[in-house]
Amino acid sequence: MNHAIQIIPTHQGVGLTSCIIGLFQAFHRCGVKTAYYKPVSQIDSHALGIIQKQINVEFPAPIEAKQADLLLSQGKSDVLLEKIIITCEQLKNDNQIVIIGGLLETKQQPYATELNRMIAKAVDADIILATDTIGAEDLPRFEHKLEFAAASFGGTQSERVLGTIINRINSTNSLTLDTINSSKLFTQHFKQLAAIPINEKLTYPRTLDVIRFLDGRILNWGEADTRRISDYVLIARTIPNAIEFLTAGALVITPSDRDDVIMATSLAAASGHQIAGLVLTGTTEPTSEVMQLCQPHIEQSGLPVIRIDISSWQIAKKMDEFNLHIPIDDTVRIHRTMDYFADQIDSGWCQTYIDSEIAIRLSPAAFKYQMVRRAQQAQKCIILPEGDEPRTVVAANTCAQRGIAECILLAEPDDVKAIAENRGITLHANLKVVAPDAIREHYIARLIELRKHKGMNETLARAQLQDNVMLATMMLEAREVDGLVSGAVHTTASTIRPPLQIIKTAPDCKLVSSVFFMCLPEQVLVYGDCAINPNPDAGQLAEIAIQSADSAKAFGIEPKVAMVSYSTGTSGSGEDVEKVREATTLVKLKRPDIVIDGPLQYDAAAIPSVAVKKAPTSPVAGKANVFIFPDLNTGNTTYKAVQRAANAISIGPMLQGMRMPVNDLSRGASVDDIIYTIAITAIQASEASYADADK
Repeated sequence: MNHAIQIIPTHQGVGLTSCIIGLFQAFHRCGVKTAYYKPVSQIDSHALGIIQKQINVEFPAPIEAKQADLLLSQGKSDVLLEKIIITCEQLKNDNQIVIIGGLLETKQQPYATELNRMIAKAVDADIILATDTIGAEDLPRFEHKLEFAAASFGGTQSERVLGTIINRINSTNSLTLDTINSSKLFTQHFKQLAAIPINEKLTYPRTLDVIRFLDGRILNWGEADTRRISDYVLIARTIPNAIEFLTAGALVITPSDRDDVIMATSLAAASGHQIAGLVLTGTTEPTSEVMQLCQPHIEQSGLPVIRIDISSWQIAKKMDEFNLHIPIDDTVRIHRTMDYFADQIDSGWCQTYIDSEIAIRLSPAAFKYQMVRRAQQAQKCIILPEGDEPRTVVAANTCAQRGIAECILLAEPDDVKAIAENRGITLHANLKVVAPDAIREHYIARLIELRKHKGMNETLARAQLQDNVMLATMMLEAREVDGLVSGAVHTTASTIRPPLQIIKTAPDCKLVSSVFFMCLPEQVLVYGDCAINPNPDAGQLAEIAIQSADSAKAFGIEPKVAMVSYSTGTSGSGEDVEKVREATTLVKLKRPDIVIDGPLQYDAAAIPSVAVKKAPTSPVAGKANVFIFPDLNTGNTTYKAVQRAANAISIGPMLQGMRMPVNDLSRGASVDDIIYTIAITAIQASEASYADADK
């Protein structure tokens, strides 16, 4: 059974967009195919654009407000509703949940409340109220607000009114959560689906957004598209009294003739403070000599600098008009908002709301969410030998905050603190930092013992342990940690060489291979091997297929394995095709439980309409989700082509076949890439094959 849910705002300013995208993400995480529809356009409606951009799916556009106005004024509400019903039914046919954005009553659209009621009735939608308690003087007034909004849909006792999402808990002039929880309005039916604490960081715009708003002259772009503004600082005082404001996240506004402020801000930025930007105001141009002196510091630190031909006070007043709505292209803020709101929504309710007979499809959002949840449950300890690398510090700190893993950074504690300060983050109490020099001596004897057959002695051991990857590997071998993640700085060879020497392959594995989890808009595919083995023979290719199928299953994907070639079935011949055919046969003999077929061309493996023509009897063709490529050249090229052409997110490479989990990062890895790799490593460490490897 498919469902429509209409989210109704109780008043203006409740954060309707955030509530909508958060609920969408909560269902999406559960593997529920979800659509969004805004029936009639409104000026401040941003949810549709945000959701479409994030999942790369096109949803129907809303009916233009002018057209809706005309139909309603002519008494043709039935015509308007028919258009809405057709669209909703089409969406319900293709999706398990359709979230409908409720209209907000405004001067331009005074009919919103009545139209919301008509839409809900017409499409048989359930109702969720979006609200907050800001300005509510006491609990009875808050309850009255909910009851008044619910009255249009049968009241809070109606089976169609599911409950409410309460935004901005703990805001100034709002009710406390304890007071809200004491309300008798909430019952087993009318639920408090989420109570979302206010999070000021979610409102921080990029410097880029303010530059667009002010429309100034750019003197230095720097990192304007990534830095965030936590506060606006208008500096008209002396430098000694202004230094305390030159901190991470500050947008410094000062007259162009304040050479002292320009120099102080440039020096603060050069010393590592991620100041959001410098705005130079007034009709006077900044002193050219001072700008030339500061330019190297400005460019090196990435400090955005813009010039505006109005006074500082005028800019301060103008900033009061700045709209804090999330821009559609601010993917970082969108992801954070979607995840933050989804985290607060009762996931148990989401699961029970859906009919249990509906098949769950593992979407990319669901895959990533479930991956994080499994890592949180695993409670593993992951060592990061590149502990003074800024992205790694931020990622490890995030993992500590979210309970994804207990992370250990191999680095000097003062270096990590400096990075945290420059990045404007607070190190979590559960994040551990270990100075490498303090522990190297502990592993000399063991390294000599393990590598004595290779001529290892004390001098060589001391030298090799200067490499933090080797040091981290020895900690892993000693079972002091559960997994290792490296590669943000090191090459793949430098990352996996020490583990191959010390940890070695699992007892039942003859080689180490890799997979990427390819997060396409509608599903997650597994590609292997795209990173390790240049030209595997048939036996090695079979082992890669078995490892990849097991990895897919371990991460919630029921494997259907396609052995990829330039030929399908018996249509072609040649050494390369025969290798794939032999590897497929070996897998069937060794692991008859794996659903596999090959050789298959990629289109025959992936596209049902092609599969019907090229491989009609294949158990895999047209529905493959694990693709095994014949060599590294093919695999690496294909994963990168799909990643770029399909705008897919690739998670990996995840290494397979090691006795204990070790994973490699791309040197261009983002913070999120590192977080997900840590999560993957933690899940791998929880698998029985790793847990029992040394028994």
